[in-house]
Amino acid sequence: MSVEEGGVPGLGRHRQARWTLMLLLSTAMYGAHAPLLALCLVDGRVPFRPSSAVLLTELTKLLLCSFSLLVGWQAWPAAGPPWRQAAPFALSALLYSANNNLVIYLQRYMDPSTYQVLSNLKIGSTAFLYCLCLHHRLSARQGLALLLLMIAGACYAAGGLQDSVNTLSGPPPAAAASPMPLHITPLGLLLLSLYCLISGLSSVYTELLLKRQRLPLALQNIFLYTFGVLLNLGLHAGSGPGPGLLEGFSGWAALVVLSQALNGLLMSAVMKHGSSITRLFVVSCSLVVNAVLSAALLRLQLTATFFLATLLIGLAVRLYYGS
Repeated sequence: MSVEEGGVPGLGRHRQARWTLMLLLSTAMYGAHAPLLALCLVDGRVPFRPSSAVLLTELTKLLLCSFSLLVGWQAWPAAGPPWRQAAPFALSALLYSANNNLVIYLQRYMDPSTYQVLSNLKIGSTAFLYCLCLHHRLSARQGLALLLLMIAGACYAAGGLQDSVNTLSGPPPAAAASPMPLHITPLGLLLLSLYCLISGLSSVYTELLLKRQRLPLALQNIFLYTFGVLLNLGLHAGSGPGPGLLEGFSGWAALVVLSQALNGLLMSAVMKHGSSITRLFVVSCSLVVNAVLSAALLRLQLTATFFLATLLIGLAVRLYYGS
């Protein structure tokens, strides 16, 4: 299995098992994110500022990377850290920050269902930029696998889950009888295209940086997350009046921050030793975890569309990674 195929060449069986375990953990954390956020709700609303959660997540990642270098889990460069190599990570942090904010603005110009379906186009943009920037050609079989992955995401977003309470108790109440109609404005379509482009660019550019620099991953992450903390601190301070940094946080909210921080570190390892394509498969497979947890914790009901999406994801994995 090659790096581009999601594995690490030359690994023994034990280390390959650790790599597989890391991918499974990352998939589980991605899938648990939305259900954990739902458990944080108070009277149907998130009780803390979203910018606080993002800032604390970036800060947690920075602290964990610093700790790993201090205790010697990763070797510190013998000649000292080459600080000039930190500058390129500012662009990575800026791209990730722009992407996170675009997600919020997109909701103003389209309904959530349309966003969920069309946002799967970022799989195509990431694959295109991956081939263009990293000079890697995908076979027809691999291209078909990524196409199936996009279709699976769209199927899941279109109706993989439904409210089991409404299903069992009859017609929904009058307030929910008229859901937001499907719509997208021309500006929304433009912003969505920009979102997909930035999503692919941020992933591929960061992978390129991580692989080209001969530095410990923890040090590279310190560079990236330092810029991330500074950017999100500015966004948090400029977001206007609202709850304090830790106001409204519960045990569930702390678990969201910790899981997202750990997942960010796992994804950086995937980007350095695997590829952006591997990351796409992790995110897509996490839909299955998300659905199962939503059904178990939030009493949502799995639909036939979910099982179709699961089948397509399994087929895509087989096509891409099969011999």
